[in-house]
Amino acid sequence: MRSVYLKPFTILSSLFVIFLMACGMTFSFMTPAPTLPAPTETTPATPTSSLSQQLALVSVPFIETNPGSTFPTYSITVQTPQLTGSDDPRMAAFNQRLNGLVTGQVAVYRKSFQELKLTPASNGSSLQVTYGLISQIGELWSFKFDFSFYADTAAHPGLNSVTLNYDLGRGQELSLGDLFLPNTNFLETISAYCITELKKQPYADVFTWNGAQPTAENYRNWNITPDGLLITFDAYQVAPGAAGPQKVTVPYGELKALIDPQGPLGNVVR
Repeated sequence: MRSVYLKPFTILSSLFVIFLMACGMTFSFMTPAPTLPAPTETTPATPTSSLSQQLALVSVPFIETNPGSTFPTYSITVQTPQLTGSDDPRMAAFNQRLNGLVTGQVAVYRKSFQELKLTPASNGSSLQVTYGLISQIGELWSFKFDFSFYADTAAHPGLNSVTLNYDLGRGQELSLGDLFLPNTNFLETISAYCITELKKQPYADVFTWNGAQPTAENYRNWNITPDGLLITFDAYQVAPGAAGPQKVTVPYGELKALIDPQGPLGNVVR
């Protein structure tokens, strides 16, 4: 299967928590177990000895509505990616991780919706979960999930993202550090490049650079692409809410000296 770009989703970011606390909302995890219906969307696969190229990506829908009695009504609409075409246990484990990521995050929102107070001004809460396959390069799969939400009586809707990068051949979810040689300053290099690029954006004079400093939390949302690492900064992380999320692609050329040639990106940057 060749590299794919599809545009339009870990713990919710601290900024998301601050936003929701401002709305009087609290969050805790629960374990939902929706029944997955039959797939509705498929992508043909090309037969080959590579596991990934034997597979098809399908989208599994899930819809939940609750009229509420002691809390405002809410609706949840979800699309979850799943792979089909093999009985390989690595595929099954990947599907389980994808489903677990989505249901775990949905549980956070569901519980918060159910903890809201029903008032005469209530107009309901909603959550829409979508995803994009940012790339599939060999056995590397890179997804971005978007969580668009509205909490009852809140002034504005919100949008948060979660990313997942996975090496299907090794059966391993990837952390950012897995891409680089040990004891390298990859976060500092990525941060410096991102700040330079963000300063070129309109209204950069009102951006805050705390959200782009070289910490694992600030760079939790990253995706592998053919050209570089795509970094997503959620709304309010570095820019005002009106500016929306900010994205920077860090070219592999900026990182080549730091990338582990025996690691997941070894074949990508050659």
